[in-house]
Amino acid sequence: MSEVPDGLVQAQIRWNGDAGREFIAGLPARAARFLERWELRRTGPVMHGVTALVLPVVRADGSPAALKLQRVDEESAGEPAALRAWAGGGAVRLLEHDEETGSLLLERLDEGRHLSALAERDSRRAVQVVGELLARLTAVPAPEGLRGLGAVAAGMLDGVPEALGRLSDGRERGLLESCAAALAEVAGEPGDRLLHWDLHYDNVLAAGREPWLAIDPKPLAGDPGFELLPAIVNNFRAEEVRWRFDLLTEVTGLDRDQARAWTLGRVLQNCLWDVEDGEDRLDAEQMAVAEELLGRRRPLHRGTS
Repeated sequence: MSEVPDGLVQAQIRWNGDAGREFIAGLPARAARFLERWELRRTGPVMHGVTALVLPVVRADGSPAALKLQRVDEESAGEPAALRAWAGGGAVRLLEHDEETGSLLLERLDEGRHLSALAERDSRRAVQVVGELLARLTAVPAPEGLRGLGAVAAGMLDGVPEALGRLSDGRERGLLESCAAALAEVAGEPGDRLLHWDLHYDNVLAAGREPWLAIDPKPLAGDPGFELLPAIVNNFRAEEVRWRFDLLTEVTGLDRDQARAWTLGRVLQNCLWDVEDGEDRLDAEQMAVAEELLGRRRPLHRGTS
């Protein structure tokens, strides 16, 4: 393999700098190494996201699979442990793993059929699918050694004062403070369930053995309420925030007040990331979610205060 997609190159350089350049430079040799080691034959063009290169392959026994090549970092380090814990129940199966490089051989799913396509036609059904997957995934206790939501929440709360100092809009400052207050109420009981942490529509693929399966987790040990926001903001419609939240909590069986607090915590996390990246205004969609869950509904006008 000699081709590395430009999109992956640009993303790695942007987010990881020299480490990303080193990863990209070593990809052709790494692909060749694991194609030989795991007796794989390529069967199609490369695929990629922001963090990984994926090769469609066939194993020696003729079964289809996907070779995922990625950097080992804080987000990817727990992926094999999570996939083993789920053992295919609601998530893609792990077939092989190389601990040194983080390379994974995965069950082959239908990469041409993302849940996002269903969401365009039937928003309610797509949210239902995510809720059903989350109910299964978060029923599993987190393996030892994963990052914990408690530490993540504490770090967010520590970062609030600096973020407030960078925001000039009073409404936005008030929302950030309210999200932080909601998070502070539940941060002392962070939970111990196995969280996917990134279950948006494009991380749900159609499969042969089940209609839909989750891929690409960024595992975290914590409360399932922290998992709801991606399905609330995907294909965002402000008028759907409330029923999406209601449906997700119903399907997952979560306590609504606790799930609301953790969802506001997730909004806080996204807003803090934006401020850290240099933004001086908060994302309009995140604000609309916060206002709905805080009972402060107002029309969504992008770019206005």
